[in-house]
Amino acid sequence: MIDGVIFDKDGTLFDFRRSWGGWAETLVRRIARDAGHAHDLATAIGYDLDTGLFHPDSPVIAATAQDIAAALVTHLPGQTVAQVEAEINAAAAQAVMVPAVPLRPLLQALRDRGLRIGLATNDTEAPARAHLAAHDLTELFDFIAGYDSGHGAKPGPGMCLAFARQTGLDPARIAMVGDSLHDLHAGRAAGMLCIAVLTGIATRADLAPHADVVLPDIGALTGWLAERAA
Repeated sequence: MIDGVIFDKDGTLFDFRRSWGGWAETLVRRIARDAGHAHDLATAIGYDLDTGLFHPDSPVIAATAQDIAAALVTHLPGQTVAQVEAEINAAAAQAVMVPAVPLRPLLQALRDRGLRIGLATNDTEAPARAHLAAHDLTELFDFIAGYDSGHGAKPGPGMCLAFARQTGLDPARIAMVGDSLHDLHAGRAAGMLCIAVLTGIATRADLAPHADVVLPDIGALTGWLAERAA
């Protein structure tokens, strides 16, 4: 039985490519000196300005804003990681998130089943809250944490375990749902069931060895839970 679900955000609740491609292009063009510099910055974070595609190893996929800033700062003489991170967070808060599926009906259906719901993202907490609020979702979450919320970043288990503590749930009765290995490793380290979805960059072949189940997207979650309970 499952008593709670903790979701990753980017690539899980929100379609990764459609949400973050525009953000990456806007960010690098904002901070670049010229078009050539913009391409250098994009390459540093694993984004192709010409195709609009992310490289599978892009730090944008699962790393923190601080990690992304560290990748960029070597191309930005005179700036610090903290300054670049502030630019990243400002752009992230304004990024238009594209839901992977209709989110409010899904989350409400999970709550109606008696499940507690959490969010664990390697984004910072403020942009994460802004993205949820923009889609009228905040009230559906019992727990919201970013990498700067005091619980550490994924693949560490801190955010997952903090959700369990706050809700009083046994980690073994919680499902961690995510699109990256960072998500699955965090859930596994916390002793949780691990559910992978394919709305990020990673493939089924990447995720399946580390997941208890791979679903096409989180819209399949309610059906999977019903089958499991039957």
